[in-house]
Amino acid sequence: MADEVILLDFWPSPFGMRARISLMEKGVEYEYKEEDLSSKSPLLLKSNPIHKKIPVLIHNGKSICESLVIVQYIDEVWKDKPLMPEDPYERAQARFWADFIDKKIHECGSRIWKSREEDQEVAKKKFIYYLKLLEGELGDEPFYGGKSFGYVDVVLVSLSCWFYTYETEGNFNIENECPKILLG
Repeated sequence: MADEVILLDFWPSPFGMRARISLMEKGVEYEYKEEDLSSKSPLLLKSNPIHKKIPVLIHNGKSICESLVIVQYIDEVWKDKPLMPEDPYERAQARFWADFIDKKIHECGSRIWKSREEDQEVAKKKFIYYLKLLEGELGDEPFYGGKSFGYVDVVLVSLSCWFYTYETEGNFNIENECPKILLG
């Protein structure tokens, strides 16, 4: 039986983008199903009954939810072009930085465009601070974890599509503050 792979997603979602990037990196063919988040499909509600949100990867009838879990699942099932490091310590570090991106970078970025004045200024300073920490982790390597595109890169790249919005709303320039983040 051939793999049946379906992705329930919404095109501007950075979280869905993680699954799309991972599937493309691995060369996995899949069926894309766009979700109307104002009127969620029965398939989405059945596939993610707890959170009722995208993305959801359905592989041979089994649902996998939450973007970081989906990316790890894709990496474990389709072994070509590994996204996670082979070494257990390095894998743990990759998971740490992915979690950091979700809890710090994403949270502050969202606060930049959702808030005004003092709250926005605080969020902007934290956002830049967290990006600088992440930039330090990158070091002189082209990718997080070394010479090849991997798990942490997937997580950060998916959020970077929102950087222009953060810059515009917060009146700052990420490239001036953290040039390796955009060039790395």
